[in-house]
Amino acid sequence: MDKEFIMKRFLRKLVNLNIWGGRHTELTNLKKAIPKHLRGEKITDESVRELVAMQFITTKQSTGEIHVSLNSAKQQEIYDFIKDE
Repeated sequence: MDKEFIMKRFLRKLVNLNIWGGRHTELTNLKKAIPKHLRGEKITDESVRELVAMQFITTKQSTGEIHVSLNSAKQQEIYDFIKDE
């Protein structure tokens, strides 16, 4: 499994749950979008960091856990990124 596949799974889950802007979910919930054996892997953390670097998702510290949400300003780019599969 490659990093791009994991990134698309994460983005698709957030889009399906409508987690944009002010709405956010715990990073652990997001990791449920991928198979269990990948959840603690380095490639998973790299995928999250890359999505943040691309500004597709934003992170915030909340209740001692990192929460993530989709960046509304990049909505079209996010749809373009996940549609070509």
